[in-house]
Amino acid sequence: MRKLPLAPSRRQFLQASMAAAAATTLAGNRLFAADGGDAPYKISLAEWSLHRTLRDKSKGITNLDFPRITKEEFGIDAVEYVNQFFKDKARDKNYLSELKTRCSDVGVKSLLIMVDGEGRLGDPDEQKRKQAVENHHQWVEAAKFLGCHSIRVNAASGGSYTEQLDRAADGLRRLSEFAAPHGINVIVENHGGLSSNAAWLAVVIERVGMDNCGTLPDFGNFYISRGENPDLFNRYHGVQALMPYAKAVSAKTHEFDEDGNETSTDYERMMRIVVEHGYHGYVGIEFEGGGDEYEGIRKSKALLEKVAKKIG
Repeated sequence: MRKLPLAPSRRQFLQASMAAAAATTLAGNRLFAADGGDAPYKISLAEWSLHRTLRDKSKGITNLDFPRITKEEFGIDAVEYVNQFFKDKARDKNYLSELKTRCSDVGVKSLLIMVDGEGRLGDPDEQKRKQAVENHHQWVEAAKFLGCHSIRVNAASGGSYTEQLDRAADGLRRLSEFAAPHGINVIVENHGGLSSNAAWLAVVIERVGMDNCGTLPDFGNFYISRGENPDLFNRYHGVQALMPYAKAVSAKTHEFDEDGNETSTDYERMMRIVVEHGYHGYVGIEFEGGGDEYEGIRKSKALLEKVAKKIG
């Protein structure tokens, strides 16, 4: 039997791209769009924007402080957690109750938990894949307790292009089946490897075929591979392909010019893609640039507000 290549042939790529385009129509019923009032979308803050601050013990800031900082420093009323900042607390009800109380005290909503480090949901080894699914169960339950709508996961796998389609879809389906009775979505970010090939990821979501399994398009994570000759999926085409399944959106920022525009992404163009798909929910700031994280978050918010006025 002929062994399939790790990278897709042109024919495979075109087939996947066509499938992703067709999914724009097929997946309309999965779209998550909260009422944004007069604005075309709302703004939330992803905890990764403060990852250097949280890792610096001298700052004395922990995950429990994240809701307060989000509201008091930035005037943002919704948060997206990263599990590594409370890795051992998924089943600690006292801790989660305290976090929930702190959110309530400052009027902040908990939207989702970004989950990393719990195994590959598309692992080639079926037992390891099963274990990875089970490792994510605690975060589904934690998200439910906190009042989140989703957990963000990765579709990491191994094998050929088509083998990874099957394996990732299998793991995601199993996890989504567990999450469904909890009222929690399982959403996949383009986050390296084949998951950064938006055509591939769109087909994976179609194969899962569950209403609570969707995507979290990230504006900047479209490197399929890095190195001397990186393989990069066009970010605008990528977001276009993933938006039909989107239940959250990640507004990645790095650097800004003197006019406050992000230097890597045309935000007006990108946000028009988002809104034209009927999405009016929260758009999460994820600042990854150098320098002061607080300043980067403020610039990101100002940019999103400026664009909202233009396209509203």
